[in-house]
Parts: sequence; structure tokens; C-alpha cells
Amino acid sequence: MTTAIRPTPLLAEAADAWFDGIADPVEQALSVLRWAGDTFGDDFAITSSMADGLLAHLASEAIPGVHVVFLDTGYHFAETLGTRDWITGVLPITLVNVTPAQTVAEQDALHGAKLHDRDPDLCCSLRKVQPLAEALDGYTAWGSGVRRDESASRAGTKIVDWDEKRGMLKINPLAAWTQDDVDAYIRLHGIPVNPLVEIGFASIGCAPCTRAVAPGEDPRAGRWAGRTKTECGIHT
Repeated sequence: MTTAIRPTPLLAEAADAWFDGIADPVEQALSVLRWAGDTFGDDFAITSSMADGLLAHLASEAIPGVHVVFLDTGYHFAETLGTRDWITGVLPITLVNVTPAQTVAEQDALHGAKLHDRDPDLCCSLRKVQPLAEALDGYTAWGSGVRRDESASRAGTKIVDWDEKRGMLKINPLAAWTQDDVDAYIRLHGIPVNPLVEIGFASIGCAPCTRAVAPGEDPRAGRWAGRTKTECGIHT
């Protein structure tokens, strides 16, 4: 199904005001996802880092068969790939597994080994940002699991936003959720969780650029540790 609704900044603003007024986090998330499914149909997809199956579970409840985009960078932990397969096997979703234009070996041949250590911004661009842009090219709106409480840079995240860079709507159903909300929903519904979470990985990305965090540390402190870099470029 192709939507006849044209996404605009005004539509994003009006929708955000409406859904941000829903107090209950689960009702809020399901309501905005149902709206996205009804409004955009197959032109809507969510993305998932496979840290857990929370967003995929909510989206599949609201939109059975929803497209779930996963960026298969070539650098993922085995646990992350296993979580992807686990979630795909138990939820009514349509996995869209996206790979970069070059394999890791091909990238190494062109740019040298361990580009992630020397120029992490370029590595993220080649293996995440550009592949996602190409994958989303066929959609009108996309959803992410970004939450306001994850970091200072995400504190202003809207429920429905205008993605200026891609010219489409960006929907963040979990924007207003707290970690307690996440934990409660996962327990209640038996949501698959990446095993790395159990050993302190609060935010999970590519293996060379991710570490566990200490108690009380910012959840994203384990991403590109020791650098000023805090985002891969997908959400900025």
C-alpha cells in the first residue's frame, strides 16, 4: 500500500502536539505507531539496533508485519546478530537486513584496516548513515527507539519530528519513556533482550566502538569511549 498523505513539517508538528499529550507511555507509543501504520502503510518502517525487541514488539502489536530495518554493519557482536534472529523468529515483523556497499575487507583495502579507530565518523558514514539513507529512500516515514533520557543530546527528542535531512517524518514512539518504563514492559511481555545488556552494555553498537558502562555512568558512555563523538550520525 502506498500512502496518499504527503509528509510535511506542519504534519509532524501537529502530530507531535497530539501524541505528546498522551500521558501513559505504552498508550502513547501504541497510538503513534497505529497512526503511522494507518497513515503511511507499507511506506513506514522502524529501525532497530537489536539491543532488545521492545520497539519491534510495540510496532508489531500496532502494525503486524511492520518492516524492521537492521543495519548489518559487519562489525556487530555475535550476540546482536543472535538477538536479531531471535526477534525475527518470535515476532510478526518483516526484517529488512541492510548491508553497506562494501564488505569490511573491501573497506580495509580502500581506506586501510581499522578505519573505526582512525576516522570513526567516516566509518559510521560508510557502514551506517549511507546504507540507512538508501534503505529509507523507499519509505515516507520511519521510526526509531531514541529516548529523551538516554543522553543530553537526545533530551529534546519529539514523538513525531520532521527529518529535514531525509525529507520525511521521523517517529520516536519511546521518546518519553524512562528506563523504568522499558524494564517494566520487557518484564511484563517477556521481550527478547541482547545478552550483552546483562553484563553492562547499556547502548550497543559495533563491537570495536562499544564497551560496557559502570553503574551510574551515562548509558551512552560506552559508545566511542575516550572520544568526543557521541552519535553515529543517523539521529543528527
